[in-house]
Amino acid sequence: MYKLTESLPYLLNRVGVRMGELFSHRLESYGVTLPMYRVMAALWETPGQRLNDLSDMTTIELSTLSRLIGTMEKMKIVSRSRLENNARTVAITLTDAGHALVEELMPIAQHFEQVAVSKLSPSALKALKKALTEIYGLLDVLEEEAKVVVGG
Repeated sequence: MYKLTESLPYLLNRVGVRMGELFSHRLESYGVTLPMYRVMAALWETPGQRLNDLSDMTTIELSTLSRLIGTMEKMKIVSRSRLENNARTVAITLTDAGHALVEELMPIAQHFEQVAVSKLSPSALKALKKALTEIYGLLDVLEEEAKVVVGG
């Protein structure tokens, strides 16, 4: 019998929400939000991203991300610039201040992860991360099914 409290979506959401709330609280003293941190960490990992790519990587909706980037630009932690080979495309990068801030925050994020997975062996953690990545990819099937259902 199906039980909500044993379902994968419920368990993933429960962990994600709790970690997000705890980490958000920790970020308050730095004057940034969790979505801002995700943008900075994504740009640290892959500099000079286009808005669409950054949206995919951070799972922040495009219009929300656009406004967020504007706020972060005013805070002088990111900058936008047109690409030399394509003047219509804007690349988003960390400023020096943004780079320094995310490097200060990353150890805190790593600590949160370490606490959360402290009972898992290295091989179990590797398997969990691999499984979550695979599950994310499999959800494309559901996205296609949703398009058929709504006539998209």
